[in-house]
Amino acid sequence: MTTKRNVLGVLVDATDYARATEAVVTAAHERRSLALTALAVHGVMTGVLDRAHNARLNSFDVVTPDGQPVRWALNLLHGAGLTDRVYGPELTLRVLARFAEEGLPVYLYGSTEETLSRLVPALERKFPALKIAGVEPSKFRAVQPGEDVEIADRIKASGARLVLVGLGCPRQEVFAYAMRPLLDMPLMAVGAAFDYHAGLLRNPPPWMQRAGLEWFWRLGLEPKRLWRRYVILNPAYLARLAAQKTGLWKATPPAPATERPASFDV
Repeated sequence: MTTKRNVLGVLVDATDYARATEAVVTAAHERRSLALTALAVHGVMTGVLDRAHNARLNSFDVVTPDGQPVRWALNLLHGAGLTDRVYGPELTLRVLARFAEEGLPVYLYGSTEETLSRLVPALERKFPALKIAGVEPSKFRAVQPGEDVEIADRIKASGARLVLVGLGCPRQEVFAYAMRPLLDMPLMAVGAAFDYHAGLLRNPPPWMQRAGLEWFWRLGLEPKRLWRRYVILNPAYLARLAAQKTGLWKATPPAPATERPASFDV
């Protein structure tokens, strides 16, 4: 039975931490490609505002409700009955705990050398049994001809059974979508998880997370970078959610994309 539900035309899974984690671990054991992302309001709105990207998102195997407003939308529109969101940084830790326990190596792709140099020892302290097969920072540019195959070959040669992708939304989702056909393992687009677990960002207090106010916390930490995202997109999300709920807007999801993009960021 599918868990996909229509939130503003983006297909989001009405799922929880346990099921999302199991989907990743199972794909790793079966040497099967899988693309997962965790979407908050900003991630959903990237699909709403870009039909081609919406189609890419709708092709993902797992799209978790990263933000409380996305969980609320699943409950409001579809009676999903979800009691918690599936937050990307927390899901990352739960997946890594299973991979450490089962001896499955992981590959870290994205962010900067500075962030990765702090992230790797932090993860090794938290999960002493974790096998990190490889680490590769972002090039912060478009892929060059044949480079995607070279990246895939490096990842496969490392022996990794999972790729964590930390390129930021929506670059990481496009990367995971484009690379999925080249890899026989899951790719998880994990957003700010690299920065959080490297100790570069602080999580808001639990009460703010439960109240769906994480955006306000992030805005306070990075106002110049994030103000447009939250001041403009949050009201647009709520307006479209109300329109979908009342039937004023059909929010028809585009068919899942099947063609690889001509170019994407690496």
